Amino acid sequence: MKSSLVTYRNIDKSTQFLFNESGSFKVFHLNNLSNETEFFKHSLSNNYIQIYFCTSNTCKIALNFEHCAFDLKEGNSSMVYFKDDKMDLFFKLPSDSELLAVFISIEYFHSLFSINGTQLFNYSKLKSENPIIEPKEFTGTIKPILNQIISNHTNDPLRPIFIKGKVYELISYYFSTPNKTENESCPYVATEETIGKIKKAKQLIIKEMINPPSLADLAKEVGLNIKKLKTDFKEYYGVPVFTFLLNYKMELAKTLLQEQQLNVNEIASHLGYSTSSHFIAAFKRAYGITPKQFSKT
Repeated sequence: MKSSLVTYRNIDKSTQFLFNESGSFKVFHLNNLSNETEFFKHSLSNNYIQIYFCTSNTCKIALNFEHCAFDLKEGNSSMVYFKDDKMDLFFKLPSDSELLAVFISIEYFHSLFSINGTQLFNYSKLKSENPIIEPKEFTGTIKPILNQIISNHTNDPLRPIFIKGKVYELISYYFSTPNKTENESCPYVATEETIGKIKKAKQLIIKEMINPPSLADLAKEVGLNIKKLKTDFKEYYGVPVFTFLLNYKMELAKTLLQEQQLNVNEIASHLGYSTSSHFIAAFKRAYGITPKQFSKT
């Protein structure tokens, strides 16, 4: 057991944290853009409600030991609660897997669902001594919120407020709205047919990221008019088409830098930048540091 755990890379100090506020909650995002299975580890030092969302492919999550694990498929989530102040979490992500995790401190969780002493949510299960691993499919309303949290990579100082607001929205729907009625309760959500076309547009710009199609060509390829493509893509992923592509390139750049198999010039070329200086400038705008500085962290 001990030898196999060596493969897990600690993410406690990584840039994968989207939000981390002491006493309330933390959010981190894992996205395996490499061609190999990746292993991550995170240690909890407080009592948290853990909510996991698999947004692409499959993910395996182990609690303290590798054999205490469960799998999540794309479109599925799980709420986990153990009455342990300390816990090691292990994540196994095959290529093209993506996971968003929200950890809410138990004290803060109780405060969220209580106003003037009135409980807004029945969390009686949490008072039990038994561990909770509660799977749940997510659709409709929750999908766009997850995509907006993941896709918003702006370096704006107000970004933490955006993330915090979206997490409130996420947990509100997660605990209050049954899966089967989500689409009915949220009329702005695109139809499954339209969502399929939006996802196809995302796949096309990623596939052709060195020389991506214009909006007009992209709209024609997926069978939407330009206005609907722009509007629904931003609604679903939280950012415009080419902002999404830029964010994707920057995330891929981080992965390539961490692998340390390509130099900055080679990464710039791989991502479609005409010069390394253009790539360096884009990376610094996104993360506030240069690729060289990032590779040393």
